[in-house]
Amino acid sequence: MSSAASNPKRTFAPWTRLAHLSWPWRITLGYLTLMLFLPVAALFLKAAQEPPAKFWAIATSPVALSAYNVTFVTALIAAAINGVFGILITWVLVRYDFPGKKIMDAAIDLPFALPTSVAGLTLATVYSNNGWIGSLLAPLGIKVAFTRLGVGVAMVFISLPFVVRTLQPVLQELEVEIEEAAWSLGASRWQTFWRVILPPLVPAALTGVALGFSRAVGEYGSVVIVAANVPFQDLIAPVLIFQRLEQYDYTGATVIGTVLLIVSLLVLLAINLLQAWRRRYES
Repeated sequence: MSSAASNPKRTFAPWTRLAHLSWPWRITLGYLTLMLFLPVAALFLKAAQEPPAKFWAIATSPVALSAYNVTFVTALIAAAINGVFGILITWVLVRYDFPGKKIMDAAIDLPFALPTSVAGLTLATVYSNNGWIGSLLAPLGIKVAFTRLGVGVAMVFISLPFVVRTLQPVLQELEVEIEEAAWSLGASRWQTFWRVILPPLVPAALTGVALGFSRAVGEYGSVVIVAANVPFQDLIAPVLIFQRLEQYDYTGATVIGTVLLIVSLLVLLAINLLQAWRRRYES
């Protein structure tokens, strides 16, 4: 008799362990399966039904490539801008006391709570040619609303909190005595910032930028209002998916959605690697 037959517990050891999981584990696995794993698997399975040649033709069509370019390049630029200004804003919030500081700190989270459609309507109103800011830029030949620049402004708006909230606890834990020690050794304020303050902030800043980038890539509500959504100009991939669905082109929507999902998974992997690097750096 084989060892597997003589020891059934060994044969079904994984299932036995699964059956003995505590209820919190079972509820967690069940919830994640229903809400996360099954929808993702369904999208991949739907896309896998298409022949590889057809999948590639749809994924690399000119309008899709243009949408990828607008989405990913604009999101990357928006995340980089927030990386720079996020450090500055975090520095002011942590190191300075001023009237209205708590209001300013709470306002950073406004893009989290504000419906994206409301954000798009607000940005379109402010940056239109008749808006408060758009009317000032129009004489200079700069048009923001209903252009690719408007897409970038919307992405900057909705991704800023990710950078600030990621940097804030790191800067709060950075001791001021370290800066004072650098000053006592003859370092200027600029040298202290570059050589003492900035290095510990870089891992957190990169994590915040990656989170902001992933958020900007998936943005839909604000961009669809503030942009003209014209192919080869300012059409982003999420809006292209919606347009395909409106045309009952479920295959095209699935393929483009799969491409975005793969990119999102790669960004998630990069975020996890950055967080692991950050933990090693801090330790």
